[in-house]
Amino acid sequence: MREASDEDLMAQVARGDERAFRTLAERFAGRASGLARRYLGNDTDAEEVVQEALLRVWTAAPRWRPEAAFGTWFYQIVVHLCLNRLRRAPHRPLEEADDPVDPAPDALARLQERDENRALEAAISALPERQRAVVLLTYWEGFSNARTAEILGASVSSVETLLVRARRSLREHLRRPRDEE
Repeated sequence: MREASDEDLMAQVARGDERAFRTLAERFAGRASGLARRYLGNDTDAEEVVQEALLRVWTAAPRWRPEAAFGTWFYQIVVHLCLNRLRRAPHRPLEEADDPVDPAPDALARLQERDENRALEAAISALPERQRAVVLLTYWEGFSNARTAEILGASVSSVETLLVRARRSLREHLRRPRDEE
């Protein structure tokens, strides 16, 4: 038996099928939550964004038309909600984020990795919004430039240009000595 496509499930959701909605939520919520967390730098805000995106899927289902793949449409909602949240609330510094307890025996390697990750997260957070979205969708989510362009409503060439600029900015930011930041 073949698994129902996202579009088939969305048609069922439009008719009020809660099981189909739960299936779509299970397929997309995890990755969307990861994207939103990396974009916003905050687990609580990310979960709220994903919940809001899923609510919008449920309420918009009767009006949804499969002009693009469901996943593309859903990630557009998530990215736009992240952008709206960033525009509304001031950006919190990374130092406020809780560090997870790490039981690994090699603490020095973990400290170095954490410092590198923080530097990368700070560099990504410092990027302009569109560059940040392109970097997260392309590198963290693994989407192609074409899929990223579709999600952002941009051309592939503009996505490629944004990636070039973002990589240049990231390199410059990461080369700076820590005391200058």
